[in-house]
Amino acid sequence: MGKVTVCVAVVCGVAVTAAAAVVIHRKMKKSGKWVKAMEIVKEFEESCRTPISKLKQVADAMTVEMHAGLASEGGSKLKMLITYVDSLPNGDEKGLFYALDLGGTNFRVLRVLLGGKDGGILKQQFKEVSIPPNKMTGSSAALFDYIAAELAKFVAQEEDDFKPTSGRPRELGFTFSFPVMQTSIASGTLLRWTKGFSIDET
Repeated sequence: MGKVTVCVAVVCGVAVTAAAAVVIHRKMKKSGKWVKAMEIVKEFEESCRTPISKLKQVADAMTVEMHAGLASEGGSKLKMLITYVDSLPNGDEKGLFYALDLGGTNFRVLRVLLGGKDGGILKQQFKEVSIPPNKMTGSSAALFDYIAAELAKFVAQEEDDFKPTSGRPRELGFTFSFPVMQTSIASGTLLRWTKGFSIDET
C-alpha cells in the first residue's frame, strides 16, 4: 500500500510542477518578459558561436604545428613524439587479447575476446590495481616485477571461455602513458616520469 501512495504522490508532484511551469510561461509571455528572455538567450548563442571558417583555421594551424613538431625537436609549440604505430585494427581481429595500461597511481589490465567483424567484442573483463607508493619511487625492477606479478594473477583467473586457441600464445598490448622517445614499436627511452612517479635509474 505504501508503494502506491508514493507513486500517487510522485505523479501528483510532477503534474503540479508541469502546471506551474505552464502558468509561469503564460504570465511571462503576457508581460513581455518571455520575449526579452528569448532575445537574451539568442544573443548569447550567437556571441558564443564559432564560425566554420575559424574552426578550419584552427585545425589547419594545429596540423602545421604537429608536422613542425615531428620534423625537429623544439620545432613547434606542440610536443610531438613519433609512436611507430604503422597499422590500426580493422575489425577482423578474432581471439583473446590482453591490454595493460600504466598511467598513474593505478594500472588497469584487461582481457577481451574478439569475434571479428560479425562478432565484435564477445566478452571482456578488467581489473584496476593500486600501485604502492614505495613502488613509484623505488627501483624500476621492483615496479615492473610488481606489475608482472599482478598481471600473472589476473591471467591465472582466466575462465574457460577466455582460454586462447590451442597453440596460440596470449597477446598483450602495453600502454605506457609517460613521455618516451621511441626507437621502435617496442623500445624507447623514458624522457621523464610524471603523475607521482620518480625512479631515477629508469
